[in-house]
Amino acid sequence: QVQLVESGGGLVQPGGSLRLSCAASGFTLDYYAIGWFRQAPVKEREGVSCISRNGSTDYADSVKGRFTISRDNAKKTVYLQMKSLKPEDTAVYYCARGRRSRCSLSIYDNDYWGQGTQVTVSS
Repeated sequence: QVQLVESGGGLVQPGGSLRLSCAASGFTLDYYAIGWFRQAPVKEREGVSCISRNGSTDYADSVKGRFTISRDNAKKTVYLQMKSLKPEDTAVYYCARGRRSRCSLSIYDNDYWGQGTQVTVSS
């Protein structure tokens, strides 16, 4: 069955870096867009970044210039490199499979979700 498993979260100081991984199984990653989303306490889930089937990317304004999404279809994994982290980046981060080959930062355009990984930015 379709599975997405996130890893790489943790506690990091402001200004630090983390790389999240999303391991995909049960489907051919090459054919799908994948997105990263996050949800902070008492906030709605929001789109962070996504990568289309053809490798084109999109980012939320709040993370542009700091986060980079990439994919390795051979390893069936999508990555989110996060730099210059801020306390407001603290959230549970989820990856999700897009319904279309073109990526979308809307939570409604995804059909399968991972269980999430916690990212905490604090001194």
